[in-house]
Amino acid sequence: MPKIQSHLAVTYALLVLIWATTPLAIVWSVKDLNPFWALAFRFFLALPLALSLLLIFKIRLPFNAQSLHSYLAGSFSFIGSQIFTYMATQYLSSGIIALMFGLTPIMAGLMGWAWFKQYLHVLQWCGMLIALSGLGIICFSGQQHIQPMGIVLMLISVFNYALSIFWVKKIRAPLEPMAQATGSILISSLVALCMLPFIWSKFPTHLPQIQSLIALGYTVVVASLLAMFCYFKLVQNIQPTTLSLTNVMTPLLALLIGALLNHEALTLKIVLGAAILIIGLLVYFSRDLQLQQKWQQRFKKMS
Repeated sequence: MPKIQSHLAVTYALLVLIWATTPLAIVWSVKDLNPFWALAFRFFLALPLALSLLLIFKIRLPFNAQSLHSYLAGSFSFIGSQIFTYMATQYLSSGIIALMFGLTPIMAGLMGWAWFKQYLHVLQWCGMLIALSGLGIICFSGQQHIQPMGIVLMLISVFNYALSIFWVKKIRAPLEPMAQATGSILISSLVALCMLPFIWSKFPTHLPQIQSLIALGYTVVVASLLAMFCYFKLVQNIQPTTLSLTNVMTPLLALLIGALLNHEALTLKIVLGAAILIIGLLVYFSRDLQLQQKWQQRFKKMS
């Protein structure tokens, strides 16, 4: 049992590290590539690798109506979300992009409340308001690398990501996690293929710099495939609330990584806004964490 827990802890830490470094990899990959081509290349390269993994692990990829519907829903967390993230790289630093993705649980909570009549506790509403006030401080920090258009694009990206989660759950297709992810990558690749006539004039005319190539490779192998494996392994083995806390740790780490590796400015207003946003997320999760601890204590007493 301790060995299994240590493996899960390593997997959890690895997922946090991957998600914290992915925004920087995206920013670097578009330095010498058109954002849309960088996105297209990411899915074109990830698809054969994902299909290879299915063959290795002997996992079926069904193509019935329900499965195709689920793949379409899942693609909104891939190209449906990432297309706006790649567009936002022109307006935001990698750390702010990661910080925006930290709002995913709040966006999902609002969607659940508005569309599925899910109950939101007072603490959750307070957490939302605190997080949004932190985001407001960041937006009006006056920094050159933080522009309102980028914030809008990232809000659309986060919305699509959260929408995908609800959509896939509503369909309830009996799919293996790897099959769901591969099918969603397949749909994303088809969408990217449809983009080509509109971006063909932006096709790279020279070999990108080594930094862009390494970053592109990172988004394909690590951010798309390895992160997918870590995520679904944790989904099956830990509490959803514990997994959701990655949204608190990832932005903080991403801000530090962006400052150290990409010389992204960390002004007092940005640090203050980020701290308030993270506090808002912690307040939002506080009730779920308390309930989780109570259930764990009851389970220990019963066992």
